[in-house]
Amino acid sequence: MEKRNLLNRYLSFAFIALLMMSCGGKKNTSEAETQDEGGLKGTIQLSGAFALYPMAVKWAEEFRKLNPGVKIDISGGGAGKGMTDALAGVVDIGMVSREIYPEEMNKGAYPIATVKDAVVPTINVKNPDFEMIRKVGLTKEKARSLWNKEYTTWGEVLGTSSTIPLHVFTRSDACGAAETFAAWFDEKQEDLKATAVFGDPGVASAVQKDKVGIGYNNIAYVYDQKTKQPFEGLAVMPIDLNGDGVITDDEYFYDTSGDLIQAISDGRYPSPPARDLYLVTKGKPTKPEVIAFLEYALTDGQKFAGETGYISLSQEQLNGELDRLK
Repeated sequence: MEKRNLLNRYLSFAFIALLMMSCGGKKNTSEAETQDEGGLKGTIQLSGAFALYPMAVKWAEEFRKLNPGVKIDISGGGAGKGMTDALAGVVDIGMVSREIYPEEMNKGAYPIATVKDAVVPTINVKNPDFEMIRKVGLTKEKARSLWNKEYTTWGEVLGTSSTIPLHVFTRSDACGAAETFAAWFDEKQEDLKATAVFGDPGVASAVQKDKVGIGYNNIAYVYDQKTKQPFEGLAVMPIDLNGDGVITDDEYFYDTSGDLIQAISDGRYPSPPARDLYLVTKGKPTKPEVIAFLEYALTDGQKFAGETGYISLSQEQLNGELDRLK
């Protein structure tokens, strides 16, 4: 059976994005306007959250089939970079995977909610205490202690005599995943104390390589899009929703991305760490190609959400976001 891992998947996303750039990435407007007369033309630049990167790549791929005169350039780097780039006018759209701060709104941030996903705690399937971890799960209180370096062994986490050591990972980049995960147990990203790793793929890879590791990842970096199964070496540590120290059948929905997406959709998985994902412009967008791309994401683009590992917004919410583009 062919081995798959998060790094390979991330590289494939990057390759797709590079193909987009090579067949029409960054060009100035005058160059773009000389092509495909009679159709939509221009250039759209996006940067930001790893959480939205796979979805944005898919939307760009499908949007360009309908609008070959539009060139799209996408780069990752974290939600903080996406917001900074958008507000500075470096890109047309920032990808942001957390709630928008009031000070960002005051600077002109114009967020459009597009899809929903979640951050989940991730562990290595070869952890010697794996079965007990799945039975006991993770509460808010334990998560706060884990990311505050209060535990040194898995036995302390599980309430057993296990002396298996514990390695905790967090994100080094300013990102929505860390902010949203920390918000679940009433903390902020800067409060998380652990070994810092850059990017979603980086944290997933660190956990894959470390039998006693624990981290957190967006859904798209935990589950294979095609098989809907977790990537090799990864598993989700289930959340103990009622805090009773036991994961019951109604609290376990992590075997496939479809199961987890359904639980997020119907509200069984808590929010946070479930959250809306935003495409952010500086001020209300005026470029026709940017408006068209955002409208596409809110309409026909929603049909690709499930297959890419995301949750579509309700029709009511989509209609509200579309109204904000008029």
